[in-house]
Amino acid sequence: MANPQPLVSVILPFYNAPFLKESIQSILNQSYSNFELILIDNASTDNSSAVAKSFEHISNVQLLREPEKGVVFASNTGMQSAKGSLIVRMDADDIAYPNRLKWQVEAFEIEPSLGLVSGLVEYMGPKENEGFRHYVNWLNDIQTEDEIRINQFVEFPIANPTIMIRKEVVEQFGMYEEGDFPEDYEFFLRLQSHGVKMKKVNKIILKWRDLETRLTRTDDRYAQDSFFRIKAKYLAQWLIKNNPFHPKVYLWGAGRLSRRRSEYVIEEGVQAVKFIDVKAGNHTIHYSDVPEKDEAFIVSYVGNRGARDEIRDFLNGRGYIEGINYIIAS
Repeated sequence: MANPQPLVSVILPFYNAPFLKESIQSILNQSYSNFELILIDNASTDNSSAVAKSFEHISNVQLLREPEKGVVFASNTGMQSAKGSLIVRMDADDIAYPNRLKWQVEAFEIEPSLGLVSGLVEYMGPKENEGFRHYVNWLNDIQTEDEIRINQFVEFPIANPTIMIRKEVVEQFGMYEEGDFPEDYEFFLRLQSHGVKMKKVNKIILKWRDLETRLTRTDDRYAQDSFFRIKAKYLAQWLIKNNPFHPKVYLWGAGRLSRRRSEYVIEEGVQAVKFIDVKAGNHTIHYSDVPEKDEAFIVSYVGNRGARDEIRDFLNGRGYIEGINYIIAS
């Protein structure tokens, strides 16, 4: 018999999901038992509905239907129905490790001040997709509260389907929002802007499947420009609180792509004193001429991974402190 008041509510929205049965089973096979599993059928047109229905007889499984298409609506429907004080996101393509819930619940018990706990992921996808592999390796290296905070504007440093979050945090700061932006990254940045404490368990908790049909590949809301527009909104808010020279900054990156991306934050009211690059010009200074750390705040929009690390090393060598004197935004 299901616990009428489970501690954990696992939210699993799905739409035409070929790996749904495997994903559901990975949750039901958890070593931790005090949970409910809420399946949300988001207007599937294949046999996914039948697959989900075959699990309805299990006492801690609930099947809901959300006719309005979109992962935002399906996820929010699940959250609204959650009985647990801890809410878990799970995607219909992924496989949870057997101790996923156990490890995440333990992290909350050890640190009651945490609002969100994530974990590491194992990449499942084509070998030739080196870009996504690099991204997975990058986010797996980011684990502590400080590392997540410092890297929030580089890329999304948390895999959305690894999230376990306190229900009270969702009630206080809202659920996913629909718009012309990636809803998971916006949700993360919104929580960061309110100072919600986050960390990861130092264990792989999920096999993260990379498919050609992923929304991140097929939906314009997940295009690079969409990321940079929503990033600029929250970066501008962050700079108000953290840049002692606000609204003035030095923007590192004078190339066409860096300039285009930095335009979004300029539109949010941030003022560029100078651009920093490998060549000096009318509005650009050579990187060797950056001001002293107590005289400026630097935002870097250089996206190349190797160059990004070189910029960090250079500024750190000049006495700059990341998050205090500069921030990486690409």
